[in-house]
Parts: sequence; structure tokens; C-alpha cells
Amino acid sequence: MSETIVKITGMTCGHCEGRVSAELSKLEGVSEVKTNAADAQAVITSSGALDADAISRAVISAVYRVSTL
Repeated sequence: MSETIVKITGMTCGHCEGRVSAELSKLEGVSEVKTNAADAQAVITSSGALDADAISRAVISAVYRVSTL
């Protein structure tokens, strides 16, 4: 198992967390996503390393921005 922490800008509430989690959960190999608007981050658990570009695209699909991977 691999864990990736992603800093995300623009999340302000539970609805935002849900949108980001839903998009990140679609990535191949992802087993769990925990988002936290207060910490402005997502913690992604996956079966292996994830592609940084794929993570960014997923977050952008949810209408937010990755500040750091």
C-alpha cells in the first residue's frame, strides 16, 4: 500500500471534500481517499504509486487546484 498526501486549494466545506474524494477515487489503484478542507489536503491510499498528472487532472475535474504533491 502507498499513501500520497496532496495539498489542495479551494476546498471550504464537506461538499468540496466529497467532490474531490469522488474524483480521486476514480483513479486506478485507489482504495481510500480522506479529504480535509480545514487542512486543505487529501490523503490517498493506493495499491502503488500514483501518477502526479493523473492526480492533478482529477482534482481539476472537481474544480479545485493542487498546490503541492
